Amino acid sequence: MRPPTPRILEEQPVSGGTRLHLELRVRSGTFPAILQVPQGVARAPAALLLHGFSSRGAVMAETVGQALLRQGVASLAPDLPQHGTRGNPHDLQSLRQPLEAVRLWRLALQEAEAATAYLRAHAVVDGSRVGAVGYSLGSFLTLMLAARQPEIRAVVLAAGGDLPQHPVLTALARPIADPLRAVRQLAGRPLLMVNGRYDPVIRPEQAERLFAAAREPKELRWWEGGHTLSPAAILDVANWLARTLEA
Repeated sequence: MRPPTPRILEEQPVSGGTRLHLELRVRSGTFPAILQVPQGVARAPAALLLHGFSSRGAVMAETVGQALLRQGVASLAPDLPQHGTRGNPHDLQSLRQPLEAVRLWRLALQEAEAATAYLRAHAVVDGSRVGAVGYSLGSFLTLMLAARQPEIRAVVLAAGGDLPQHPVLTALARPIADPLRAVRQLAGRPLLMVNGRYDPVIRPEQAERLFAAAREPKELRWWEGGHTLSPAAILDVANWLARTLEA
């Protein structure tokens, strides 16, 4: 895929490097993203960061993105369709319509592919050392993206898992986004899953089903919490990804 054309909206210094607020142009339109690049590092490893439902790219940039930046890893955190600066998904009755949900999912995947192409082609980034981190909803999207993009060298799924055991939902969703099928396509690429033992959204059994379907190398780490990552878990993710991309 041809990298999208960027427009820099704002540039600011942050701890460890520079943060740029971008607008990336693709054939379907434009979408916002936050790029963070380390200071004084040439050909840095990098990661695409995909946020959860009702969140935004800035949350990923300010948490795991900052933790990565301190280790010399660049990152790109886009706002997914109908999220962040693009709207509030809770206000959209259309999301209850299956066809609209499918359209938005496919648009999110197309934009994630474009974001990956932009990140890999960036002058500061080593395109052979790019990983992806997804949280909650973003973990499902990250998994589908990595299954289609072998250039993504390492994958982190935070608060991610298989679909819930719901006959109607499973029948509708698996033909479009099947986590079990996607995770098998990562064979040979390192996978880290980070999940809360008491998560009421992505329950432990969902995480365990997905982990069982994955092939080596893989690792599942539990934190003593619910759906939201603790600061210690975020730092753990950043440390693992930095080491893995360096290796």
